[in-house]
Amino acid sequence: MIGNKQVVTIKGTRDGLTLHLDDSCSFDELLKELEDKLSTNYLDEDEPMITVMIQLGNRYLHKEQEEQLRDLIRNKKKLVVQSIHSNVVPKKKALEWKEDSEIKAINRIVRSGQVVEVKGDLLLIGDVNPGGKVVAKGNIFVIGSLLGVAHAGVNGNREAVIVASYMRPSQLRIADYISRSPDYESDGVYMECGLVDETRAKIVIDRLQVLMHKRPDLSGFERRMLNG
Repeated sequence: MIGNKQVVTIKGTRDGLTLHLDDSCSFDELLKELEDKLSTNYLDEDEPMITVMIQLGNRYLHKEQEEQLRDLIRNKKKLVVQSIHSNVVPKKKALEWKEDSEIKAINRIVRSGQVVEVKGDLLLIGDVNPGGKVVAKGNIFVIGSLLGVAHAGVNGNREAVIVASYMRPSQLRIADYISRSPDYESDGVYMECGLVDETRAKIVIDRLQVLMHKRPDLSGFERRMLNG
């Protein structure tokens, strides 16, 4: 223990125990104090198991350290680790998050038989011809004519939107919703967007101006473009 500072703080909740572990001491010191504190029996033999949630703060554990921590707690009767939370994420995970939130700007025409797919938002400066397809985990913005297939929110994000300067797609898909060309005006529409209307359980085409009210989070689009 560092001076009088508690390295391990144990709090009981309705769901079990929460362990708050100090993130400034050494890992060995942390294990030692945790071993001492958990030596106390929290339940009688006839009582059910207690779930343990671990809060690491700004500490990152390698796999070997995490297993040490889990083993220590598992060896105590009636205790089982439910979850381990840390404010620190591995570099690989952080890069994945960054990639998923990026806006990919592409200047080209997507011709029949071609597919353009990105992990974040797609900003396509050009047309999507009939038979062409654009796919994104996030939103799709087409500065041009959308005449082919557009699939936004492929990972299940129903809040994703599809925007086009000229909207006459053969198919729109947002998450698990699908809408085909007969659902739209035969002559196409200008400066419109497609989004999921949960109350009607379908994709609807609406004026571009509605996005500021129905998808206020899109206000960060310009900021993300400027900041990269």
